[in-house]
Amino acid sequence: MSVMVLTPPWLKVSKSESLSVAHCCFLVFNFASANFSCTMSESVDVSVKQEESSANRPADDNVAVLPEPVKHALDGMSDGEDDEELLDYKEKRGPGRPSTKKEIEEHDPQYLADQAKRFEFLLKKTELFSHFVSSGHSVRDGKVTVSPLKLKGVKSEKALPKVSSVGDHRHRKTEKEEDEELLMEERRKGGIFCFEQSPWYIKNGEMRDYQIRGLNWMISLFENGINGILADEMGLGKTLQTISLIGYMKHYRTHMSNPHLVICPKSTLRNWVNEFNRWCPSIRTVALIGTQDERRKLIDEVIIPGAWDVCVTSYEMAIREKSTFKKFSWKYIIIDEAHRIKNEKSKLSEIVREFRSSNRLLLTGTPLQNNLHELWALLNFLLPDVFNSADDFDAWFNTNSCFGDNTLVERLHLVLKPFLLRRLKSEVEKALPPKKELKIYIGLSKMQREWYTKVLMKDIDVVNGAGKLEKARLLNILMQLRKCCNHPYLFDGVEPGPPYTTDQHLVDNCGKMVLLDKLLPKLQSQGSRVLIFSQMSRMLDILEDYALWKQYRYCRLDGSTPHDERQASIDAFNHPNSEKFLFMLTTRAGGLGINLATADVVILYDSDWNPQMDLQAMDRAHRIGQKKTVRVFRFITENTVEERIVERAEIKLRLDTVVIQQGRLADAQKSLGKGEMLTMIRHGADQVFAGKESAITDDDIDVILSRSEEKSEEMRKRLENLGENSLRNFTLDTNEGTSVYQFEGEDYRGKQRKQIGYWIEPPKRERKANYQVDAYFRDALRPHVEPKAPKAPKPPRQPPIHDFHFYPPRLMHLYEMEVYYYRKTIGYKAPKLSDMPPEEAEKKQKEEQRKIDEARPLNEQELAEKECLLTKGFSNWSRRDFQQFVKANEKYGRSDMANISKEVDGKTPEEVQNYSMTFWARVHELNDAERILAQIERGEMRIQKRQSVKRALDAKISKYKAPFHQLRVQYGTNKGKNYIEEEDRFLVCMLHQIGFDKENVYDELRQAVRVAPQFRFDWFIKSRTAMELQRRCNTLITLIEKEMDDAEEREKAGRGRGKSKGKQTKRKSEDNSSRGRGKRIRV
Repeated sequence: MSVMVLTPPWLKVSKSESLSVAHCCFLVFNFASANFSCTMSESVDVSVKQEESSANRPADDNVAVLPEPVKHALDGMSDGEDDEELLDYKEKRGPGRPSTKKEIEEHDPQYLADQAKRFEFLLKKTELFSHFVSSGHSVRDGKVTVSPLKLKGVKSEKALPKVSSVGDHRHRKTEKEEDEELLMEERRKGGIFCFEQSPWYIKNGEMRDYQIRGLNWMISLFENGINGILADEMGLGKTLQTISLIGYMKHYRTHMSNPHLVICPKSTLRNWVNEFNRWCPSIRTVALIGTQDERRKLIDEVIIPGAWDVCVTSYEMAIREKSTFKKFSWKYIIIDEAHRIKNEKSKLSEIVREFRSSNRLLLTGTPLQNNLHELWALLNFLLPDVFNSADDFDAWFNTNSCFGDNTLVERLHLVLKPFLLRRLKSEVEKALPPKKELKIYIGLSKMQREWYTKVLMKDIDVVNGAGKLEKARLLNILMQLRKCCNHPYLFDGVEPGPPYTTDQHLVDNCGKMVLLDKLLPKLQSQGSRVLIFSQMSRMLDILEDYALWKQYRYCRLDGSTPHDERQASIDAFNHPNSEKFLFMLTTRAGGLGINLATADVVILYDSDWNPQMDLQAMDRAHRIGQKKTVRVFRFITENTVEERIVERAEIKLRLDTVVIQQGRLADAQKSLGKGEMLTMIRHGADQVFAGKESAITDDDIDVILSRSEEKSEEMRKRLENLGENSLRNFTLDTNEGTSVYQFEGEDYRGKQRKQIGYWIEPPKRERKANYQVDAYFRDALRPHVEPKAPKAPKPPRQPPIHDFHFYPPRLMHLYEMEVYYYRKTIGYKAPKLSDMPPEEAEKKQKEEQRKIDEARPLNEQELAEKECLLTKGFSNWSRRDFQQFVKANEKYGRSDMANISKEVDGKTPEEVQNYSMTFWARVHELNDAERILAQIERGEMRIQKRQSVKRALDAKISKYKAPFHQLRVQYGTNKGKNYIEEEDRFLVCMLHQIGFDKENVYDELRQAVRVAPQFRFDWFIKSRTAMELQRRCNTLITLIEKEMDDAEEREKAGRGRGKSKGKQTKRKSEDNSSRGRGKRIRV
């Protein structure tokens, strides 16, 4: 059967048209331009409006001719068949009974009626669809890409009455035909429903106005047999709108008993179930997830019997259990994060097309990709009987032209308008606080600089362009440089040890950790809660150690987190009055679908190649329910590959905006090329090679944030000034003028650069010499030059007086008087200090000169007093003795005088005791008192830590008669996946048995593990190094300490309640203890 398709003259595409239809497609799908935003007045049909009568149209030869299947179905409806009568077939068949595609097409009258209703609705929207409706049933020559669900022709002799008689060229309807059409329209108007307020079946809250409009829009699509895309921006409640639609189907379309299928990411599956139970408890929901045995039991006992309304499953389960899903005839198939099926050749896309359903709905919060074929794949899934041929779609929207008028923009808008609804937060959610992003730049630490240099030096031939440019090799270099920027401990063997400790070195050896260590206390003091996103799950391990060390309460989610633990962590973080301060997530696993609006700060520890992934991560907090302004801190390491990664992402977003404003579709984004990767690797390499010291500043966090705001604003202005040519080349060069080096499309300047090559000079090898002859003679033969600020003279033959001698303060005053008088006698003039501002230097000079001029010699009484005071200090203590005393205090603590005395050579315990008393009484008189006190306090904290660990281990072990068999560790949500409980139990018991504070304890522990009979076949635990065992033991010790602290607090609370009881209870307790029962009565 062949069908002629005639289109109106204004829809014809001439060769001279230069506007790219593919470009227009991206414009309409992103809805970024205000001229093409989909308003409800344009896209929501709460009732089907009657088309203007064809009798009023001017005669035109270019009228679309409907295909035979459509005529047949329309004719059946025109005879007066009601919607309810057409559903009898499906009701008799039931939701669980299998049926073939052929049976649906040839025997289901509702299928044909829906198809007719759909075609008629589309043709009334615009005659543009006459092309697709007709061409979808035409026979074409050559190879054509078609949908797996391509419709077949319906064999029927019944046809719609002809539009006109043979001799009538006016194409006018008869009165009877028009009356039948009007009656049919009136019958269909009564079936369409419109909500003006939140539906009654929505509990525990009210829907917002724009959500109600979205519900009405989806209902209008359902009534007209159209599938659609709900593309509201992330955080506007697409889940609630979808639940309200299913509630409408359950409560207002009760005769439609078919179940619904929701396919969503694994991370959001539990959230979907919770949202169903919260908003619409009347909908019976079942989640198909778990192991194979759990799924089989659920299918046999719950799903097959059919006592449910909605099945929620993940992408992976949809693929694995496709045979189960194909047994059902679904009412709605809903796919969350629908961009997963933009490739029609992917496994998921092929399988979901095999599922039978009456309606389909796609949910996505990100702009659809800028590719005409991906657009066709989505439209083909929604309406396979209309958009069944990719080649026909591409031919209709010709992409050969590039620039021109907006006729094709309007054409694409008309095509997409019936199917897609997208609203932005800025348009509908006025109460949502804004989002503020700040890029914070930080330098490399000394260790990071060393490893960055090592990575570049390992492949210096590639960096300098001499080696073979292999893409895999360049990607590996990029990955290693990114690891170095995140933390050098991501490289094996870099962390100092053994022994391996979680302390300040974790922060000092990484610039980003220094910044995080300054930022988190400030955020916590402000009452904020923080989400930290990273690309690397091993980076989360380091952040987890840091959080435990700093005693921050946290949750964690990455790709290996089990489904149940994911939801438990999300619930714990979102719980009212939650004590969780941090939530650490990987960008890919935690950036989709989950709601963490209880946090108001997002830290992007490192950036994703795809800027849309970072935007999705930000929207975990910036969504409905957020009461505070969301602050986003993006960490960037200066003069490294990270700067170029962020610049490329910013340019990509800016490019989309520039092209959209021109009404064109951006070209499909080119993949990262070898030249671009090499440019990224070279960025900042010369600065890294130039120095070896740390580039981290000691500035206050407020200063760092202020400087970052200025730099972020500067970057924003540079991007705004860029032209499209620079954006497409992913460069920040604003010079887009024609160059004299360009001839016939070739840049000969680039050819010259390629011939000359690129060269980064490696760092010089340093030679250390103990004796330099040239330097010696240069200093010896150099003429004497007076220093700019010579030291002031002191009187000769003065006894050595130091601050650690702790002489009486009066002696220092007499000594100062003697020094000033001596300077007066020799005619010394106070110099002007050059390291001060001129005014301060002059004031200081005058004050010093006044003291010299007013000086007088000591009288006899003062001289005698001086000699007496010289005997009251610790003159026999040298600087070496003092340093030994300080180190001994750090090692043993200030109260352990016995061990301190042993560490100070040549001093008796009594002398050390006397010095200690004076030291602690007058320690603040020392020149560097703060440093010395901090040094001793750090040592005492380590001692207290060891004692605390020993007490915790003793208390834990003492609770069990046979700890090697009975001991249990309370993991909470922080249980690892590598060590089993038997291994942890053995490590704890052996650590207590060997002695926690013993030297080389972990080497002995490793040996004990190797000879333990229960681990003779456990290769994992036997292959652990002493360093790995120490890290595991540190984690276990932290858990045990927390357990003991909680037990102690409960015991104190119990004792407090026990004191309030009467004397009778106390007497019973004393009697029981006197009988030797050994029991304690809990009150």
